[in-house]
Amino acid sequence: MDSMAKQNVAELFVDTLVRAGVERLYGVVGDSLNPVVDAVRRHSGIDWVHVRHEETAAFAAGAEAQITGRLTACAGSCGPGNLHLINGLYDAHRSMAPVLALASHIPSSEIGLGYFQETHPDHLFRECSHYCEMVSSPQQMPRLLDTAIQNAVGRSGVSVVTLPGDIAGAPAPEGATETALVTARPSVRPGDEVIDRLVKLIDDADKVTLFCGSGTAGAHAEVMEFAGKIKSPVGHALRGKEWIQYDNPYDVGMSGLLGYGAAYEATHECDLLILLGTDFPYNAFLPDDVKIAQIDVRPEHLGRRSKLDLAVWGDAKETLRCLIPRVKEKKNRKFLDRMLKKHADALEGVVKAYTRKVEKHTPIHPEYVASVLDEIAADDAVFTVDTGMCNVWAARYISPNGRRRIIGSFSHGSMANALPMAIGAQFTDRKRQVVAMSGDGGFSMLMGDFLTLVQYDLPVKVVLFDNSSLGMVELEMLVAGLPSHGTANTNPDFAAVAEACGAYGVRVEKPKDLAGALKAAFRHKGPALVDVVTDPNALSIPPKISADMVTGFALSASKIVLDGGVGRMLQMARSNLRNMPRP
Repeated sequence: MDSMAKQNVAELFVDTLVRAGVERLYGVVGDSLNPVVDAVRRHSGIDWVHVRHEETAAFAAGAEAQITGRLTACAGSCGPGNLHLINGLYDAHRSMAPVLALASHIPSSEIGLGYFQETHPDHLFRECSHYCEMVSSPQQMPRLLDTAIQNAVGRSGVSVVTLPGDIAGAPAPEGATETALVTARPSVRPGDEVIDRLVKLIDDADKVTLFCGSGTAGAHAEVMEFAGKIKSPVGHALRGKEWIQYDNPYDVGMSGLLGYGAAYEATHECDLLILLGTDFPYNAFLPDDVKIAQIDVRPEHLGRRSKLDLAVWGDAKETLRCLIPRVKEKKNRKFLDRMLKKHADALEGVVKAYTRKVEKHTPIHPEYVASVLDEIAADDAVFTVDTGMCNVWAARYISPNGRRRIIGSFSHGSMANALPMAIGAQFTDRKRQVVAMSGDGGFSMLMGDFLTLVQYDLPVKVVLFDNSSLGMVELEMLVAGLPSHGTANTNPDFAAVAEACGAYGVRVEKPKDLAGALKAAFRHKGPALVDVVTDPNALSIPPKISADMVTGFALSASKIVLDGGVGRMLQMARSNLRNMPRP
């Protein structure tokens, strides 16, 4: 950048992003966005990542933010360009990922006059952001962008800045000052009075269960110490799995639609249920006849899923640090041991079904694919997971260990997220193994961005669960008594498509070929796709269900299609049983 030339608004915008720690700007270049992209081109501190669809840009930015914890950014040109961002931004916002989205706009003099490609992004993105405003003059931009960044980082979510192209190219205001920017959120501790009340609830309860979500990130040691002191079973929601399941002698599995084990029983048979850092959405899986305390750093989450006996505003780690020295140690662990045995017994039952001649079954059991993938993948791999049946297989088979990451559209539930998220995850570290667990429906929806992997030589490994159907939707229809319709996919040989794109591709139709194909793909230094032809009839049902639990999802009182297991989780459950103290 020429130091003698006067800086324009776009250059100041890019400088501010770099100062806030942004390393990449994901998007598709075009018209009103051109001044910003040109400013990125001339700035050594930030890269432009050219994706094939803006939805991919938003998903990639959200994934990068979840992996790094830092502010990330994406951009779309005026009208249709920035509209494509909206689905990925919804996902990032609901995942509490700090993302700054630039929605460039038509010329400011034409706003409100029905100009070509005119939309109103400052209105359209309000529901999926903490902050959404339009820059109406060069003088306004610096403070507005700073405010957007503070909201995204400080409130953990999306901010959207709408910037007309003519203003982006205008001279920057004289004397724009650099204000200090938020880079991390503080710890939040509850007040003493609330801690006193929570201690009393815990001490008065004979049987306490912890149910943990993504808010327990970074608090694994505190959760284990606390559970050990009060002899509590520990269940988790899907977004809590990667943070809480590993090295957990109190684990009783997961509740909800993808659930397994004894988490449901543990949450319903206790005297006190503590919801810890979770906004678990399925209130029909929560009890209505036990006392409930909820601990969350986001006060708007408190009490919106269930009636609370105590609402505790604080983050999980700091709250547990307050509780551990103050609660009385419980001596009776009969409830904990009973739940651990129920958990092991539940896993044993489904694993027996899973192990019958699975190595000879064709089409291949998807459970088997996930189980082998779990064994072969690196100990620090990042798994990005498509919505639908891939969520089930990841929830039940991918084993966290404190180093692996498992991310997906777990709150927003969007199709086609795994490949775009893998792009964002891989850009954070090209040497780290990133595996996209994709369904054929989700992959084909944004398949064009497989070309982004090739263009940037990103070594993402796509493991494609190719059952030629929208499996979760078929299951929804089945349990509603409807014939499946509109759910079948006519698929190509995806491995051949990958090779035509310039990547490594291999198709697997027999179980005996699976492990070798995965190992070969993982050894390949560039992008790779393993197209695994899986059984479309392998559908999974939650372990505890009733007809009124969740509208629009797969529900059935009879487990007529359960044919799966839970991989290494059974080994962990057996180990926990062996480690029980004996009277």
